[in-house]
Amino acid sequence: MLSITSDIHLVNGDGEKALKVYCDNQFDLAIVDPPYGIGAERGTNRAMIKQFSDKKYGWDSKSPDKKYFVELQRVSKNQIIWGANHFIEKIPNANSKSWLIWDKKNPDRLFADAEMAWCSNIDNVRIFSPKTVQELNRDDYGKIHPTQKPVLLYRWILDKYTSEGDFILDTHLGSGSLAIACHYMKRRLMAYEINKEYYEAAINRFKESTKQTTLW
Repeated sequence: MLSITSDIHLVNGDGEKALKVYCDNQFDLAIVDPPYGIGAERGTNRAMIKQFSDKKYGWDSKSPDKKYFVELQRVSKNQIIWGANHFIEKIPNANSKSWLIWDKKNPDRLFADAEMAWCSNIDNVRIFSPKTVQELNRDDYGKIHPTQKPVLLYRWILDKYTSEGDFILDTHLGSGSLAIACHYMKRRLMAYEINKEYYEAAINRFKESTKQTTLW
């Protein structure tokens, strides 16, 4: 485990298997972006396919099984699960009204118009819709992961659904966007990334990004 700060702990390991070591309701909120099972490791447009063509890890060949979501709900008081529209049948007691929508401000239609996250702690659909793509990417410095989410998206989620000092769980760290957001929003984080190459890239991105003074 690498403790980047006293509150940010990042682990190169299997976050799905790690759940069994935690107590019931140990985390205030789990914010996770697990594999969707749609082959996203290959990239979603020509530029990404070229960039990630040598990274044939196969990590997005299938979504986690139901046991993962049961354990996730056990160790966290609430959950925000990206891509749940692809595997909603695996999530126990998933209310069809409880969704966050990320409007991706897609100007050229190469990507999906939006992404969806199921949330245990909202009663209606909520939309994150920045004014421009430039605003969305203001805290990001290049793409290091094919399913990378913007820091601004996670800062919005933390602002709306958590409080300062809350303990957050991330079982699939990916590019590290949530870690950066937690640092600036003063949330505690335990996060896992199973792939060593992505883990090291996320560590480097975190260190570079947090050198800068970023305005909310």
